[in-house]
Amino acid sequence: MSSWKTLSRRILLSHSKYLTVEEHSVELPDGRVIDNWPWIITPDFVNVVPVTSDNHFLLFRQEKYAIDGLSLAPVGGYLEAGEEPLHAAQRELLEEMGCAADEWVHLGSFKAGANRGIATGHLYLALGAQRVAEPDSDDLEEQERLCLSEREVEDALLNKEFKLVPWAANVGLALLALRRRR
Repeated sequence: MSSWKTLSRRILLSHSKYLTVEEHSVELPDGRVIDNWPWIITPDFVNVVPVTSDNHFLLFRQEKYAIDGLSLAPVGGYLEAGEEPLHAAQRELLEEMGCAADEWVHLGSFKAGANRGIATGHLYLALGAQRVAEPDSDDLEEQERLCLSEREVEDALLNKEFKLVPWAANVGLALLALRRRR
């Protein structure tokens, strides 16, 4: 299969470091050209599922502006300019939970949008997580820190309590990676 080719791009909106909207002209593999293809740029992000040495998952219960009601969530945040994903994951774990981890498992990097750009999410499992400092998060929403068993996390995942696709994917991949290690 051949890939689509970007022939040109034009910025329509440069709102902030969190949102740029472009218009692309793209050529399809069969030679057809589509003008005015919308393209969205948001920062790449990390999500981390921290697990303690006694196999408890450190997660949040929180509200987000675009999500109806409460949701369970892993640690997460945007990469800073020039920051490597693993460093961002370690920084976010320290900021949001006050924790460090003994072992880091990269679960994959995935595009958030197939045809419109958006961002790449880098998903991690942090093993041997332990408190090393007080959390110092700049998140806008209130977050309730939780310490859940593996069974509680599985049940929450099946009950759709992780209301964002990257969060559910991160938790599902973390559970699968833990099973494969046993």
